[in-house]
Amino acid sequence: MEQCWSLGFAAAGSLLRKQARRWASPGGQRILIVAPHPDDEAVGCAGTILRHVQAADRVCLAVATDGRQSTAIPDPEEMSGQRKREAFQAAELLHIDRLEWIGLEEGAWNVVTLKERLKALMVAVAPDIIYAPSRIDFHPEHLRVAHALALALSEVEVSSLPARMRVYPIQVPLDPYLVNLVTDVSAVRLQCEAVLRAYVSQAPSIHCARRRRRYSALLHRIRGQAEELWELPAARYVALHREPPVSWPEVFRGLRNFSLTDPLAYLAGLRERRRIGCGRLPVVDRP
Repeated sequence: MEQCWSLGFAAAGSLLRKQARRWASPGGQRILIVAPHPDDEAVGCAGTILRHVQAADRVCLAVATDGRQSTAIPDPEEMSGQRKREAFQAAELLHIDRLEWIGLEEGAWNVVTLKERLKALMVAVAPDIIYAPSRIDFHPEHLRVAHALALALSEVEVSSLPARMRVYPIQVPLDPYLVNLVTDVSAVRLQCEAVLRAYVSQAPSIHCARRRRRYSALLHRIRGQAEELWELPAARYVALHREPPVSWPEVFRGLRNFSLTDPLAYLAGLRERRRIGCGRLPVVDRP
């Protein structure tokens, strides 16, 4: 089935009028990645992180929650400890400068608490770019982290705001209409694989990330694997995520363990993706 869908994605890529810009870091930048769970950064943008590291950028990864609600291990405390160990192993493989383990108890954390932690981290790191989750998702923890980040951005001083925000996909792929940057990660494919394998407890769901990277490459006419990104101003990100997630339409779905329904992950919520991308939601002048 994956081979069949791959032909479809290749055909779609040849018909796309809008081509995303191939991205490469100029170097010397400060990067902050906000991951709702340990493994989300690996699933969403491991190759991009590796490309930043290769360019001698300083990378800080902030993991918001401890992932204890995963059912791979029945005991939540043991699950939390396992995922923390996996996160630190993955961070070593990514060769990042700093792993900020916020590690709030998954399912029982307060938005204000995370907002304050992220705000302090932004002031300390002063990132040029923040990689972030978004409302183009269905997981309640991913949505709440995006909301907390938007609130943090709205309260920091202008000097601490990032020059750019980059939304990365976790389980739900971004629409080609929204994607304006694409990272060719073919050269770091083996390193990406090692990072993904570090998350042993999440192996079943991580397999979907591999398929999405292959589909992304086909959509953007890249030989190998690619990661899609949506770059937008901080003010736009805040406008999209300032309201609580309960007010956001629940229309998205992710890639599943089996490839039979892969195209549905791109088609479900298509109208909402276009509504977001066309700017039909409010924009503020400054977060």
